[in-house]
Amino acid sequence: MGDGIEEQFPDGKTELVDAFSSFGGDALRDVWLFDQSGHESLFLRDDVAEKIADLDVATFVDNERYGYVTRETYSDLHYTSYEYTVRGFDEYEQFRTFLAEDERKIGLFASFDRRSEGYNFGDLSESVQQLVEAYPPEAFDPE
Repeated sequence: MGDGIEEQFPDGKTELVDAFSSFGGDALRDVWLFDQSGHESLFLRDDVAEKIADLDVATFVDNERYGYVTRETYSDLHYTSYEYTVRGFDEYEQFRTFLAEDERKIGLFASFDRRSEGYNFGDLSESVQQLVEAYPPEAFDPE
């Protein structure tokens, strides 16, 4: 980040990773930020890095950007506010939410190894929202 944002808000991204790590422990696989044009990996477990080494990560992130559209649809269709989405895969569960509701459209997704007792993603969402309230949106701009 050439505009000094990282120096102004050095802990925003670190605290995000810490929140996800506290929530999932060793089951945390990855944490990613994205906006309309870029993305940044904040955390990537070594075994997951090996599994995605041959994948087109940019295309995967593009798919997550569709969440901007579905979020607006949910807003129009539901009487309550959208908070997050969870998707289940055979090896992991993926959590996605959005950190900025303005034109910035900053999103975040992370995955966790599946476990029989499951996760309380509502608790994770609350932790993320507390961090979003503590920092300005630009603190989470992907590099």
